[in-house]
Amino acid sequence: MVKEKKEKLFIDLQNVYKEADNALMQKFDRSLSFQDSMFDRWERAKRLGFSEGVSIYNSSLVYGNVKIDKKTWVGPYTILDGSGGGITIGQYCSISAGVHIYTHDTVMWALSGGYKKRKIAPVIVGNNTYIGSKSIITLGVTLGSRCLVGAGSLVNKSFSDNTIILGTPAKKVGKVRVDKNDEIILEYD
Repeated sequence: MVKEKKEKLFIDLQNVYKEADNALMQKFDRSLSFQDSMFDRWERAKRLGFSEGVSIYNSSLVYGNVKIDKKTWVGPYTILDGSGGGITIGQYCSISAGVHIYTHDTVMWALSGGYKKRKIAPVIVGNNTYIGSKSIITLGVTLGSRCLVGAGSLVNKSFSDNTIILGTPAKKVGKVRVDKNDEIILEYD
């Protein structure tokens, strides 16, 4: 009896997912994983206490103290680990797929056989900042407003406003400028 109920439930879930996936394909030309297509990203953001208009995929992991300001987009498969010192992300930011932000590390703890404590420090991301996919932001980093972090970067130090950042470890490679007509200009060194 239980086996039959599980099989029926599984088939029902598959059918619901197929319907949701087809609707996404028709409306947005995209197909998402089960968890990301079945749950509302904006509702999850509200449940987590984030500001108005924040969107966070269900596949994203959130730990500890994380604050996100309005209209920020958090892509799928991100890790926002504020368990060490808290994460604050400004408004109108784009945190791309697979980005990891950590407020602690356990390197010295592991290397010392548990003798040393883990390091902790907050991470702050300013307004209007773009973090490219699969980038890692480590503890204690502050990114100013209107920064651009290239995909796959390891950001282990802070950068001021309007900085283009790229690499492992990340370095300043340019500047973001806004002209008198509000056009965004990327100036590379």
